[in-house]
Amino acid sequence: MGSSSPDDAGSPTPDDSSSFPWSPPPSDRGREAGPPIRLGGRWRRLFAGILDIVIVGIISSPFTYSTVTTAWNPDKNVFVQIPVQHTLLASLIGFLYYWLLTAFWNGQTLGKKLFGLRVVDVSGRKVGVGQAAIRELVAWVLYATCCLGWINLAFILFTRNKQAIHDMVAKTLVVDA
Repeated sequence: MGSSSPDDAGSPTPDDSSSFPWSPPPSDRGREAGPPIRLGGRWRRLFAGILDIVIVGIISSPFTYSTVTTAWNPDKNVFVQIPVQHTLLASLIGFLYYWLLTAFWNGQTLGKKLFGLRVVDVSGRKVGVGQAAIRELVAWVLYATCCLGWINLAFILFTRNKQAIHDMVAKTLVVDA
């Protein structure tokens, strides 16, 4: 027992070794003790992404067919054929591939697994289901918007943590597995 009051029972003790009266919390709080997080290499990330695109292309190829529909053209007073590309289902398959594997398979798609990479949140913990969904939704919106997909990927080259825009929005990192 000391001179502390009951209100001080759970408060931290002063730390005179720094200029602050209290020690800051450790930066890796909530993360298992282990080696420091190492960011995944840009080249491995590129090749993992290419492999994932090929896999999604193979899986979704039966759904990316073109058909022709017939519509009445009142100006010419004839029926005309209009080509229709069926890509919405293929896009949904791609989104589900990236989202579900990232959320439920240790932050890895097949490409990331093969190249020794995984997605984690910025504190190094496993990425959550909602966080993975936001990450992929932002990525897909940027890819579908003209050249923004390329700008999104270019951020990996110029940011300190090798983060694309979708990583920054979802607060994720791609690290060594």
